[in-house]
Amino acid sequence: MLESRQLLTALGVSLMIATSASQAAGLTNERGAFGKTDDGTAVEKFVLRNSHGMEATVITYGGILQSLSVPDKNGKAADIVLGFDDVQGYQKNGSVYFGATIGRFGNRLADGAFELDGKRYQVPQNDHGNSLHGGPQGFDKRVWKAQPHNAKDSVGVTLTYLSPDGEMGFPGALKTDVTYSLNEQNELRIEYKATTDKPTVLNLTNHSYFNLAGAGNGDILEQVATLNAAHYTPVTGKLIPTGELAPVAGTPMDFTQPTAIGTHIKADHPQLKFAEPKQGGFDFNWALDAKGDVTKLAAEVYDTESGRRLQLYTTEPGVQFYTSNFLDGTVKGKQGKVYPHWGAFTLETQHYPDSPNQPNFPSTRLDPGQTYTQTMVLKFSAK
Repeated sequence: MLESRQLLTALGVSLMIATSASQAAGLTNERGAFGKTDDGTAVEKFVLRNSHGMEATVITYGGILQSLSVPDKNGKAADIVLGFDDVQGYQKNGSVYFGATIGRFGNRLADGAFELDGKRYQVPQNDHGNSLHGGPQGFDKRVWKAQPHNAKDSVGVTLTYLSPDGEMGFPGALKTDVTYSLNEQNELRIEYKATTDKPTVLNLTNHSYFNLAGAGNGDILEQVATLNAAHYTPVTGKLIPTGELAPVAGTPMDFTQPTAIGTHIKADHPQLKFAEPKQGGFDFNWALDAKGDVTKLAAEVYDTESGRRLQLYTTEPGVQFYTSNFLDGTVKGKQGKVYPHWGAFTLETQHYPDSPNQPNFPSTRLDPGQTYTQTMVLKFSAK
C-alpha cells in the first residue's frame, strides 16, 4: 500500500487522506505532488480545507505556506498570500521568503555573529554585513519530510527537518517540527517544536506576506492594522536593534488604535528612513503587550473593501510588522500577477532581532534536554 501511494504521488496524482470524523466535520486533507527542485528532489503539497471555504496549501520545500484562500464578506474566496505556482519560482526568488518557515534564526544577527558560553559563532552574512533569516541556506531552502494528520476538529500536516551540527554556522544538531492545522473556526494554527544536542540559539517564524484584498490586488495602504504593543525596538541604520524598548506613542509606530497602514508610512521619521530610505515603510519588531499569552489578541488587520479580518495570537514576545518595502513590481507571482511596492504585510511572530547579542532581550538560547515550542494562530472572519 505504501509503495502504491508513493508511486501515485510521484505521478502527481492527489491522494485524499481524511478520516471519517474529519469528513463529517467538513474537513479534508489532500496530498499531492508540487514538482521537483532543480536538483531533482521531489516536493509535496498538502491542501487543507474546511467547510467554510478556507483552503491552505503547504509545500515541503521551505515549509512554505504556498496559498491561503479566505472568503470575503460575500462568501467569495481569494488567495491572500503572495507566492509562486511552482518550486522554481521559490528557488529563483529566495530572498523574498514568501510564506517560508524561517530558521535557524529569524530576523537579523549583527555582523552575522553571536557568542555562546565564551565561544564565537559566525553565520554567513547575507544582509548588508548581517545575517538574515538564518543565512543564505536557511530552513526556507530545505525540503522537509511530511506527515499528514487528521483529528475530529482539524486537519493538518507536520513537517520535520534535521539540521546538522554546524549548518550555517549554528552549533548543535537540531530537530525541528512545524505543524500546520486548519479547523472549522477558520483558524490556521502553526506550531513549532525543536530539540538540540548542544547549546544553541533559535528563533523560528513564518514569513507569509498577506494582502487581504487578494495577493497581487494592489497595495495594502488602506487596510487597517491594530498592533497591541505599547513599545517597539528601535534600530540602527543597519536595522539592528539599539537595545532600547521605546514607546510607540507619538511615533508612526503607534498602531494601538486601528490605523490605516498608509497613514504614516511616508512620515518624516528617521526609523522609517532606515526601513526604506527612499519612500519609508515599516520593518520593525513590536514588543507585544500580550507577552506570550496566546489567548490574548496580539494584532489585527482589516480590509474594509473585502471585509476580511485577520486576527493574530502568539506565544512569542514580539512580532515583525513589515510592509514589503523592497517589492518593486518586478516579481511575478501566482497566475502571473505582479507584486507591487507595499503590496503586502507580514506578521512574523518572534523573539526580538539580534537577541543573542542583546542581554536585555528575552533569551533565544536552547539547551539539550529542553524543548523549544511556539504557537501562532491566524483567525479569519469577514463582515
